[in-house]
Amino acid sequence: MARLASPHTPTYRRHKPSGQAVTTLSGRDVYLGKWGTAASKAAYDRVVGEWLARGRTLPVEPSTLTIVELAAGYKRWAKTHYIQNGQLTKTYDTVVYAMRLLGKSAYARTLAGEFGPLALKVFREKLVSRNLSRGYVNQLIAEVRRAFKWAVAQELLPPSVHQSLGCLPGLQRGRSAARETAAIEPIEDAIVQAVLPELPFVVADMVRLQRLTGARPAEICILRPGDVCCEGAVWEYRPQHHKTENKGRQRVIFFGPKAQDVLRPYLLRAADAYCFQPAESEKRRRDAAHEQRTTLPSYGNCPGTNRKRNPKRAPGSRYTTASYRRAIHRACDKADLKAHNERPDVADDERIVPRWSPNRLRHTAGTEIRKRFGLEAAQVALGHSRADVTQIYAERDLSKAAAIMSEVG
Repeated sequence: MARLASPHTPTYRRHKPSGQAVTTLSGRDVYLGKWGTAASKAAYDRVVGEWLARGRTLPVEPSTLTIVELAAGYKRWAKTHYIQNGQLTKTYDTVVYAMRLLGKSAYARTLAGEFGPLALKVFREKLVSRNLSRGYVNQLIAEVRRAFKWAVAQELLPPSVHQSLGCLPGLQRGRSAARETAAIEPIEDAIVQAVLPELPFVVADMVRLQRLTGARPAEICILRPGDVCCEGAVWEYRPQHHKTENKGRQRVIFFGPKAQDVLRPYLLRAADAYCFQPAESEKRRRDAAHEQRTTLPSYGNCPGTNRKRNPKRAPGSRYTTASYRRAIHRACDKADLKAHNERPDVADDERIVPRWSPNRLRHTAGTEIRKRFGLEAAQVALGHSRADVTQIYAERDLSKAAAIMSEVG
């Protein structure tokens, strides 16, 4: 598909030799009829409107559209669709990877209208051979189906092509050669407590707050004083952005007395400043190192003299989910090394303190809430619209079934 060199809307012009109205779309002249007539202006509005709706591309005959052209067109559309808060979402990365593999597959030059369930199955087997997990393979295949659905909406393919691809079922656990991944389980509080001393002070408070509230890692990272309503016994936190805001849903996180004690010192700053800042964490680390210094002040480097003037990576204004996760992983490694020093009988390649990600804190909080207050309470606290999603995050309390069977069975 041809690309437009200029981002401007094409103009309505007069073609002097023929006296017709003309406009240029994707480098190609499109004639609209006699210049200045209402019919030619209506034709201009129609062809330009359809051209813009297709992502600034000219229509392609369904009989000539190839897989590589379909993949390129869908990827361009996804770049303008999967945007949240001015940034591309993770879904766009999945789209790019799926379309890249599809565009480089053996079906790249195949006509899209001839791509059926059998071809999709062959492509899926190629993904499995890459040692991708079963869930990720199903996710990539779903993006391929969405690409064909997009092509149908653009009138590039007949609906029957997309409908036929839906006949191929997804890979099921234990019934395919795809690699299986372990389910994300709650993290034990004892392990969290072992890691907390090795975390930077600010990150440790982030972990404590997330464990108490069951918030998503991103919701903790973007917490600002202005987003918290401190009226009443229970505070309300409404994130400026959240995962399901594009679906028109609201997200409210409640802070009880324990969470308030953790958060209170971080509210003493500007309303639009982030509560948990890497710069503050780094300053605390340097101050602590300075207090433990044994070299006399008149010898060695003075505080601040051994820093780079223009460092490649300066501490940011807030943590990201990635930097938050990396900080926890580094602390897990430190705690594991300390545990090995205390227990020399354990092999070096065997972890005593496992690595865990911040999202597991959400699972732990959800499991505890479900155990004490029920599934509906966990659903509200975690911010899920459906209870079946909550069941993924909140593990069932099997002790209740064991207590029942001790009397019945």
